[in-house]
Amino acid sequence: MRTQNNPHTNKKALSEYRWLILARPLIIIIALIATWQLLVIVTGAPKYMLPPPADVWHTLIARHAVLLDHAKYTIAETVIGLFAGAALGTLAAIPMALFSPVRFWLMPILLVSQAIPFFALAPLLVLWLGFGLASKIAMAALIIFFPVTVAFFDGLSRTETGWLDLARTMGASRWRLLTHIRLPAALPAFASGFRVATAVAPIGAVIGEWVGSSHGLGYLMLHANARVQIDMVFACLLILCAFSITQYFIVDRVLRAALPWQPDSLKPVR
Repeated sequence: MRTQNNPHTNKKALSEYRWLILARPLIIIIALIATWQLLVIVTGAPKYMLPPPADVWHTLIARHAVLLDHAKYTIAETVIGLFAGAALGTLAAIPMALFSPVRFWLMPILLVSQAIPFFALAPLLVLWLGFGLASKIAMAALIIFFPVTVAFFDGLSRTETGWLDLARTMGASRWRLLTHIRLPAALPAFASGFRVATAVAPIGAVIGEWVGSSHGLGYLMLHANARVQIDMVFACLLILCAFSITQYFIVDRVLRAALPWQPDSLKPVR
């Protein structure tokens, strides 16, 4: 005997799920703060090693002007580096997918570039590009470049062969194959790489600020750590975490809206 779904029950379950989605950030934040406070109590760590959440919150409020002033530089470096690295990755992946000689020579260079520690490149970038935004943007772009390139190239190289064969029988040129079939089919893979890049983008900016800078959250963390102002270090980390999470969810929403044909089997059934 077949059971029919109750529309009222489904609507109620969906409403509860939406409320849970809205409350999720607050629940996670409360759980993390409680775990943090419990660690402070259980370990008995001194404040210069692990400050309690209340001290960090007080620093966030009391020094918010300084924190926001430095945060705007880190945010600018991260966002510009994110789009610069994604653009470079796109420009590298397309010719690699279309021309085998480019792929033959460029792929080993990409692999070798990942074998070099990025922290070792930061002093050189500061030396070449100076202490301003340029060296931090370049550092962020270098970290972002590889995941975007590899993901987009993988998407371009795994286009459904049946689609390509059908288009060729209809007389499609290489340019039309790229713009009408390969690129749309590879965009979900590009989106995955771009999401990964969004999550790691702040790392490049902060590393660049650690090596040489006069502003930014990385610079502020470095000097606060030297003065044993660990509450300030944690305040900078919290701002970085909040920015990274916000940036990721904004990018994720934009990509989902821009790629409506991308399947998502994890969505709840309505």
